[in-house]
Amino acid sequence: MKEGEFLKEETLKKLGKRLKELRIAKGYSSYEYFAYDHNISRAQYGRYEKGEDLRFSTLVKVISAFGLTMKEFFAEGFEEE
Repeated sequence: MKEGEFLKEETLKKLGKRLKELRIAKGYSSYEYFAYDHNISRAQYGRYEKGEDLRFSTLVKVISAFGLTMKEFFAEGFEEE
């Protein structure tokens, strides 16, 4: 795997982990209920939490559903190691 691909995969994993942490913090034990309540495709949202790729416009919608700014969303979980 090329370095760029590795970095992309790692970033997507971090993104998925952050989404899951925020969902649980909002009191949703199931990603399906969160997605349904915020008019997001349940199947797609489940993939996002697993670290699969997503469009930027979708990311903006999901971050907005958490009531966060982009800066707040990326403030945790994306630190350089």
